[in-house]
Formats: sequence, structure tokens, C-alpha cells
Amino acid sequence: MLRSLDIRDMLIIDRLELGFQPGLNVLTGETGAGKSILLDSLGFVLGWRGRAELVRSGADQGEVVAVFDLPDGHPAHAILEEAGLPGGEELFLRRVNGRDGRKTAWVNDRRCSGEVLRRLSETLVELHGQHDDRGLLNPKGHRDLLDAFGALSDRRAKVRGAWQALAARRKDLTAAEAALAEVQAEEDFLRHAVGELDKLDPQSGEEAELDQRRRLMQNAEKVRSDIARAHAALGLDGAEGAMGDALRWLEGALDGTEGRLEEPMAALERAMNDLAEAADGVERCLADLDFNPHDLEMVEERLFAIRGLARKHGVAPDDLGPFADDLREKLAALDAGAGHISELQAALKQAESDYAAAADTLTTDRRAAAERLDAQVSAELAPLKMERAVFATRISETDPGPDGQDIVEFTVATNPGAPAGPLGKIASGGELSRFLLALKVCLTADVSGLTMIFDEIDRGVGGATADAVGRRLAALAAEGQVLVVTHSPQVAALGAHHWRVAKQVVQEQTLSTVTPLDAEDRVDEIARMLSGDTITDAARAAAKALLDS
Repeated sequence: MLRSLDIRDMLIIDRLELGFQPGLNVLTGETGAGKSILLDSLGFVLGWRGRAELVRSGADQGEVVAVFDLPDGHPAHAILEEAGLPGGEELFLRRVNGRDGRKTAWVNDRRCSGEVLRRLSETLVELHGQHDDRGLLNPKGHRDLLDAFGALSDRRAKVRGAWQALAARRKDLTAAEAALAEVQAEEDFLRHAVGELDKLDPQSGEEAELDQRRRLMQNAEKVRSDIARAHAALGLDGAEGAMGDALRWLEGALDGTEGRLEEPMAALERAMNDLAEAADGVERCLADLDFNPHDLEMVEERLFAIRGLARKHGVAPDDLGPFADDLREKLAALDAGAGHISELQAALKQAESDYAAAADTLTTDRRAAAERLDAQVSAELAPLKMERAVFATRISETDPGPDGQDIVEFTVATNPGAPAGPLGKIASGGELSRFLLALKVCLTADVSGLTMIFDEIDRGVGGATADAVGRRLAALAAEGQVLVVTHSPQVAALGAHHWRVAKQVVQEQTLSTVTPLDAEDRVDEIARMLSGDTITDAARAAAKALLDS
């Protein structure tokens, strides 16, 4: 609910502070007094696009501050949280317009963009009038309004979920088909490459092992004769035999040396053990160097095959195994691709069926809601002296989307037999005002806490029709807040709170003022609206009768 509006140096307003209340708030005054300036100023602080030049002549900047009450659960809280702005039970909006045209905005004393203001405004205020392109006259919003009237949010959420699932299945199928096409394009290469790799079956670390064996074989002929001579020198005909003879000779002389040979003999025994170990190692080496020349040929052939295949595929020799696994997986995907595509096509078909069922149900529910809305609007038109007019909610088919497959448009025919058409093109000014009011009464029957503004929505009507307009505005305001700019005394008389807008010249400068009216002042203002500048006793009596009715 709008609680207060503070305007400084905007157009012909120098300083104005207004406090609004729940219920029906009416603003009256002569034409040109500045009533529209109040709406321009409110629209400015809400981020709406309006007049380019708003700063009062002679002022450096104009400023508007609006304060709203925000109950728990109000949708504005979510926008504040998303924008990283402080929340609370009160919402302070402040916007400044410099002489140079630069605009700066604050929300709860935190700088913000005009876009954030506009998003907040959609949750705070509804403006309705004969040139309202933000609300009921804009066909883009008619589907949302019908869904809200019909309480179809759950149905719509189901359609949106089915649409998202359908989009996901389409994406899966497209990706799988693209992947399969890519693999199919290299099928010959894959099968040949996997065949080569399977035949060679390279193992991790094998290339290094083969390289070591090859070098050993290549060097074998050069070193084998020296190793053989060394082996002979270490054997029985060499060092081992000589040391054995020495040990036997010392054992024969041991008794005559009184123990002096025990330690040398022990050392000699240890040396013989080490010598035997060395001889064994040399012998094993000789055995390893003893190979068939064909073995070298086979080692080199496999080594070169592994290296050649690694170069061919641009991988390290040790990575040929994992590389082969990747190629096998692609082949497996290729072989299973047709089956997988069939599964995805079946899933897509099911998703299309699910979406179509949900969308058809939503269409059926929308048509039922449209019938109820048409009946209710028709019932509201009769007291507004438009019983011959026909209101119809037109539902036509459009491309499927997340919100269904329907286009919704509110149409009217002002006379029986006349063709129906869009609200803003068929109805005249006064008729349009009453259509909009009847429609709004029906659309907000179960809504509370709204702040709605009606700008001269009673233009072109009077008498009993104006009284019917006023009573419907009062009914709208019963569960929320309505601000109405009016020239109709019947509407003004039904207001719970009344302000008079007037112009005055101060020091050769025209300024607009807004004055809250008490009971006596309201009588005079409504009398002026009835009789003009000269207020008669009869006009006062008629004004009192309107206020008491």
C-alpha cells in the first residue's frame, strides 16, 4: 500500500507531502490544476517512462520519495533479495532528476537502477486509464490475467515442467545424433585403428623394456668375449682354483703354526665365497648374452611397430593402451548408436505426448475460465449502462511454448451484431473506462492488498452510471487501496479520503497545491463539481445528498 508521496521541484510543484490511506482515495480539481502531475511524479519514482522534462523551472533538480507498506509475503521482498537490497516492513523509494536529465534512484537508501524500480513497481502499483498500455489494454498480459482469474497456476506449472522435459529430450536427441554422425564419419578409421591396436596389443612400459633388451643384444657381441675371459679367470682354472689350492696348503701347515694361520684362513674362506658369488653373476650375464640373432630381429620389429603406431596416432607409446580403449568405446557407441537413438526418439515422443496432454488440459481450463470471466464481466456491465455491449475472451492457437499453446485477447462489441475487436480500438473513451472497470472488478475479486490507480476512468459518464462507477471503485478499494483522479461528483462522494488539487500564482510563478479535505470542505468541492465556480445552496444540498447516499 502507498503510504506517502513527497514531491519537490517537479513541474509546477515546489513542495508537496501527501499521506494516503487504505480504501478509496479521490483527487479532484479543475482541468489543468496538476492532477496528472501527481501521477507523473509517482510514475517517475517507480521508474516508469514518462515526460522527459520534469524539473521545475528555476530548480537544480526534482525529487520524489514514495513510501510503501510491505506485508510479509509481498512479492517485492523477492525482488529486493535478488537485487541485494535491504528489505523490511517499509519500502522507501527515492529518485532524483537533475537539470541535465540525469536520473538517480535509491531503494531503502541504497543506490539502484531504473530497471529494479520498474520491476518493483509491477508488484506495488497498477495504473488504469483510457491510455493504459501497461495493464488491461495490453494483449500481451491478457493470458496471465485469465490464468490468475481461473486459478490456473498449478496447471500452468505442469505445462512449464512438461515443456522443460520436452526441451531436454530434444536436446538429448540432437546431441546423440550429432555424436553418432561424427563417429560414423570416422568409422573406417576407427575399425582399422582398433584392429591394428588389438593385433599389436601394446602394454604399458613395454617400449622401454624392449629398448633395453635391444641395446643389450646390440652390445652383446662386443662384450661377451671379455666377460667369458673374466668368467674363466674366476673359475677353477683361475682364481677359484688357486685360492682352493692355497686354502688346502694352509690347512696342512696349520698345526705347526700355533694358530697363526686361523685368521688368514678365515679371510680366505670369505674371499672364496665372494668370488663364487661374483662368478655366478658373471655366468648369468653370459647366459643372458647368449641369444639367437633372430631374437634381436624380433625385438626390433616389435619395438619399431609400437613406436610407429604411437607416432601415427600422436600419443606416447605407453598411452597406446588407453588410446585403444577410447577408440573401442567410440566403436561401441557406434554399434549401439542406432538403438540409443531409437530410445531417445521414443523418449522424445513420450515427452511430446505429455506436453500436448498438459497443454490441451490448460487450454480446456482456460476456455472454461474465459466463459466464467465473460459472464461476470457481462453482469458488471449492466449497472454501468452497457447492457447491450458484449465482452468476449478470445482464445486462439499459437506455437507451443512454456506457457501453453494459446493466445488470449480480451475483445468487445459495443452493440449487438457489431464485430468484436480489441478493447482499445473498439470502445470509445467512456465505454472503454467502464469496460476496464468491469473487467478489473472481476479480475480482482479474490485479490487483496492491491494499490490501484484509475486516471479519469469515469470520463464521459455521469448520473446513475457515474454512481455505478464510483460504487465499483469503492468495492475494489474495500480490500486494498484505490487512488482515483476524477471529475465526477458521484465518484468523489464515495471516496473515503479526498484531496483537492488546485493551481495558484505565487510571485509570478504558477504552482500546484494539494489539500486534504474535511467533511465541510468536501461538501464545497463536490458542490463546485456539480455547479461550477459559483457554488449555490442547491449545489451544496445536492453535494450533501451525494455524500449521505
